[in-house]
Amino acid sequence: MQSNFDAAAPERAVLVGLKADTFSPEDNATEESLEELEALLETAGGFCTGKVLQSRHAPDAHSFIGEGKAAEVRMLAQATLSTMVIFDNELSPGHIRALEEIFGLPVLDRSALILDIFAQRARTREGRLQVELAQYQYLLPRLSGMGEALSRQGGGIGARGPGETKLETDRRHIRERIDRLKSELAQVRQVRSVQRRRRQKNAVPVIALVGYTNAGKSTLLNLLTGAGIPANDRLFDTLDTTSRTFRVSSQTEAILSDTVGFIAKLPHHLVDAFRATLEELEYADLLLHVIDASSPDREAQIAVVDRLIAQLAAPGTPVLRVYNKMDRVSPEDIPSDRDAVALCARTGQGTEALLRAIEAALDRGKHHVWLRLPYSQAGFVEALHDGAKVLSLEYTGGGIEAEAVVDSIFYGRLREYIVKER
Repeated sequence: MQSNFDAAAPERAVLVGLKADTFSPEDNATEESLEELEALLETAGGFCTGKVLQSRHAPDAHSFIGEGKAAEVRMLAQATLSTMVIFDNELSPGHIRALEEIFGLPVLDRSALILDIFAQRARTREGRLQVELAQYQYLLPRLSGMGEALSRQGGGIGARGPGETKLETDRRHIRERIDRLKSELAQVRQVRSVQRRRRQKNAVPVIALVGYTNAGKSTLLNLLTGAGIPANDRLFDTLDTTSRTFRVSSQTEAILSDTVGFIAKLPHHLVDAFRATLEELEYADLLLHVIDASSPDREAQIAVVDRLIAQLAAPGTPVLRVYNKMDRVSPEDIPSDRDAVALCARTGQGTEALLRAIEAALDRGKHHVWLRLPYSQAGFVEALHDGAKVLSLEYTGGGIEAEAVVDSIFYGRLREYIVKER
């Protein structure tokens, strides 16, 4: 049956989610997660024609949502001239195949939609490598029966694959390509490791921005560093890592790194593929967890990010929660403690309080001391430069006088040479 649908118009998709008793809370679809899926669809350039949320004890072995509900979705898709159906849950290859036969339309799951957005947004070579790796890792276990979907040519949501032909019959080629991509990304990690050692030698603290997608990380990076990174009100606007130096105070300089935004049900392929970027979390001296204070799903979003921080960051890394968009909420809606600060990154309101909180967090557990070392202990000078923040150093007739910020280990080793302490 022919329609008057304009092929140049945005893709039109029915969004479907399943809430099942046998699913974990993270895997279930909800009204809120379907709204987020709609935002993801709009980010990818599509248009939502309707939403269907089904509740069952367990997914149906054939049609996932049940034959009756699948028939309803088919009729809705036909009535709204939809061009595809997108599921909020992750689907098996068998379910995708069965649902495409029922609907007569392409079927994507949430992971495929997110991968499509990442394919659109990656700009740097590193970002493109990571996206391509994630796409291949997603496709490899789904090759069986995906011939029709993989043969679709041209643009459109879900068609921005790695571009290989006959993927369904060339597993060996894909595995080889995955190995090559991993090797190239390992080289990227090696370069980052060299850069990281240089920063550690210069005792420059590294601060990593983390947060739910669209919480305002890039806007905050621009505010603190003047980086001029495009900061738009859309999901996954930043994929490629940006690092800039900024001055926390007259005595403290730091490197601020932006990271890809997190989201509920973030595909593990992406977490694995973007490990070269997310590695910054493992080596950061401080994490700034940027939170959209005005989001109605704020607590759920915080929980998602906290789980990923626990997975990716080094144990014990201090976290400062930055409640952004403070201009949209009442002051009492923001927690009052030393590890939380309110800010409006768009206007700059609260910047000074944030900088004070950052300096306090970086110095927590450290000691600001003045030392007088005898020349017989000159070997400590090199150790100080390698493992502490040396603020001043002077060779005098009475010995080597230094002002430094040291950790508890250095503090114990140098205690007898401390002449003053803040």
